Amino acid sequence: MSMVLQENVPLAPMTTMGIGGPARYFVDAKDEPTLIEAHQFARRKELPFFVLGGGSNIVVADAGFPGMVVRISIPGRERMPGDDKDSTGRIYRVGAGVDWDQFVDFCVGQNLAGVECLSGIPGSVGGTPIQNVGAYGQEVSSVIRSVRVFDRRAESVRELEKDECGFSYRKSIFNTTERDRYIVLSVTYALHVGGPPTLRYADLERYFRSASLKPSLQDVREAVRKIRRLKAMLYVPEDSNCHSVGSFFKNPIVKRSFLEELQKNYPTVDIPYYPVPNANLPGESPQEAVKIAAAWLIEQAGFPKGFPPESQRKSRVGISSKHTLALINRGGGTAHEILELMREVQSGVEKKFGLRLETEPDFVGFPNQL
Repeated sequence: MSMVLQENVPLAPMTTMGIGGPARYFVDAKDEPTLIEAHQFARRKELPFFVLGGGSNIVVADAGFPGMVVRISIPGRERMPGDDKDSTGRIYRVGAGVDWDQFVDFCVGQNLAGVECLSGIPGSVGGTPIQNVGAYGQEVSSVIRSVRVFDRRAESVRELEKDECGFSYRKSIFNTTERDRYIVLSVTYALHVGGPPTLRYADLERYFRSASLKPSLQDVREAVRKIRRLKAMLYVPEDSNCHSVGSFFKNPIVKRSFLEELQKNYPTVDIPYYPVPNANLPGESPQEAVKIAAAWLIEQAGFPKGFPPESQRKSRVGISSKHTLALINRGGGTAHEILELMREVQSGVEKKFGLRLETEPDFVGFPNQL
């Protein structure tokens, strides 16, 4: 397929936040050769280069992006050989441009466990290994077998096995040590036939607490989507609460001793936290690391749902009225306004708790990654 090169293409409509300026050059890559051709064009012209997936985890600068933006639209879902040895596994290679929630729906419909709690997450398959997408007690790294990538440094296509991807909480080599080196082309997932649904997350445990029958994968998928919708984390275009990047801030991982000191200041409150078995904190055993809910910290620092209130609103952005972690575009908002709110929240939490909240989305077109 020959590359179709477009110029000055608006990026805001391609994002869930609906914010940002245009791309100087834009290519919609529906196959690997088109992607490689676009990359070669950008290299010859010495252009900045950005890969766009589902647009659900990015904040685009008001000035847009001064180089080449390639949207990865590679389709396809292929069942791979070698998964029938014990009849409990199924392996699928899925194109990076496939809608993630559609793939989850397929898996649940085929009675394949492993991604049911990741239902309703907006974006495409290609974005899942980059952030090591996780929600409601599951992380996608638990089912990823390998990732097919284009290596920009070597200008070649290669397969990275799971152990090469460096997965940890919301991290991988794709957004840390090898940031901007690899472009995800497809992902291979290993699912479990007839496996039980994951029910370790508090919201899901409460949801099914009174259920007389053990919930199925489909029951869990429907529950997750319902819970996400109540929190405006299920993308509904007509709801301004959904015009966000989902969770803007990561849940901070801290030493258990920090949590114990915090609990002394809130003796009557059950501070929401979760064990992090594989965390690596200085001077702390893996069993002693915990993840504190960023939403709780933000609210305690004076930023409740719906902040700022109607009477105080000067900005066109704010915090979702349904979920504290979502910074939203209420209509006509700008990236500058989002960053001002982000810094206000970070400063407030740091002043009260001594913790600096890390952000989840990518910041596109800004002089420096924030």
